Amino acid sequence: MIKGISFLRRAGSAEAYERLSSFFAALGFAPGKGWSDAVSRGAAFLAPLGNLEFVEGQFPATTDVLIEVTQLDAVRQAAEAWLRAQGGDAAVARLSAVEETQWKSRLFTVEPEPGYTFAFWAWTDPLRGKPLAVEGDLSAEGMKFAIVVARWNAVITDRLLEGSLDALLRSGAKRADIEVVRVPGAWEIPAAARTLANLGKVDAIVTLGCLLRGETAHYEAIYNEVSRGIGQSQQETGIPHAFGVLTCETLEQALNRAGIKAGNKGFEAAAAAIEMVSLRRKLVEGGQA
Repeated sequence: MIKGISFLRRAGSAEAYERLSSFFAALGFAPGKGWSDAVSRGAAFLAPLGNLEFVEGQFPATTDVLIEVTQLDAVRQAAEAWLRAQGGDAAVARLSAVEETQWKSRLFTVEPEPGYTFAFWAWTDPLRGKPLAVEGDLSAEGMKFAIVVARWNAVITDRLLEGSLDALLRSGAKRADIEVVRVPGAWEIPAAARTLANLGKVDAIVTLGCLLRGETAHYEAIYNEVSRGIGQSQQETGIPHAFGVLTCETLEQALNRAGIKAGNKGFEAAAAAIEMVSLRRKLVEGGQA
């Protein structure tokens, strides 16, 4: 049976091969299984969906390789940055502007290597061909939150707390509608979260803590009980609990996840809490819960 489809393009030189490979890698394509032997080599790039289409009448682009994307403008910016790094304004001239098509989409073409033109496109309607889904919004206006934060490893948890407050306040929550509850350590988070949930005064709870493997021999036992307790509290009370308890090998890893390099997990947990409150309200009001 049919398994897949591949389009092969011969690179005119080793330099062209390297540039084309670099271009598609820069745009975020997933690398496939290439090959290299005594007579040739290949760089493969994968996409979730492949189509073989035959066209009668007006052809949709100036090339026969059309690549569908979800964020066309971002892809074009990445392509422009790559071209500019390769050859400045002269190279950027090989990139077209985004244009509307007659088939309700937007499209641009790019020639990363002379003689190799590709078209990138996206539907004008981003929901075309996709099932409609009920999703939460990221507006916290009118919502009430509690943040349960552990004092242990405060150098980390204070950063997580700052990130959570930033996310909530940026999204429209009022400071008076955010209750911050401090507990000694991660072990105590589930009990405090459950108490707050049972009171029924908040729409969601953000849990923040930090466990470092090197600091305790029973690291995994604590983490398992903390995660189980938070999950159980959420399931039994129906109040969304956002999970912002870090489990890291080292202090450096924890700092990176608390805003140094890998984003702030406190911010992300609070954003998840906002979305879940919004989603829950939509489901309940729509009679789907």
